[in-house]
Amino acid sequence: MRWIPVFIFLASISTYAQDQNVVSGPVITWEKLTHEFGDITQGEKVEHTFKFTNTGNAALVITNVEVTCGCTVPKGWPRDPIMPGEKGAITIAFNSSGKIGRQNKVITVTSNSVGKTNQVMIVGNVLDKQL
Repeated sequence: MRWIPVFIFLASISTYAQDQNVVSGPVITWEKLTHEFGDITQGEKVEHTFKFTNTGNAALVITNVEVTCGCTVPKGWPRDPIMPGEKGAITIAFNSSGKIGRQNKVITVTSNSVGKTNQVMIVGNVLDKQL
């Protein structure tokens, strides 16, 4: 019987600590952060759609998608707010013309997301075009 108050006290501390870890605001949670195209032939154009969910508790707004090279192009992203629990997608195209070997392209997503990674990456190995 003497342990019941101690148990209740410890349970309330645990609940309080869990509540303190809840992030307030929009949170972009990616289905996957990297897409591997594998081997592609020089000159080939490929694309991938990165999917995400707003796992936060406020509307997520994406204001920009930046790439590191002219060979990589964002083909579109949601312009309207993504409400909590809703899903969205960003399509990225890669043109391998003039490239050879291993390619790692970082895409930076500018949004009002709190505390999560806002970068995704496409990776591929560009093989020399056979004549």
